[in-house]
Amino acid sequence: MDLQKIASTGTAVTVLGTGAFVGGNHVVDQQTGGPERRQSEQIEQIRQVVAEELYLQLKDAFPPKTGGVSGKKDSPPLNYRQVTPQR
Repeated sequence: MDLQKIASTGTAVTVLGTGAFVGGNHVVDQQTGGPERRQSEQIEQIRQVVAEELYLQLKDAFPPKTGGVSGKKDSPPLNYRQVTPQR
């Protein structure tokens, strides 16, 4: 019977010690601004990903070189003050 009481007491002390340690770390984390710091780091990571994607989209949208421009050369330009085109 005494061995059972010793084992129960040892287990209880271990559980309370672990709880106090974890609770103490939580309090220290709250006092040093841990949640705000983690949130700002996460926002910065999201900004980096968005900036990279935006850069790639802009790079693809505006290629460095374009092909030649070919216009319509069959008809001469019209002076709309003198000639009205047919409908």
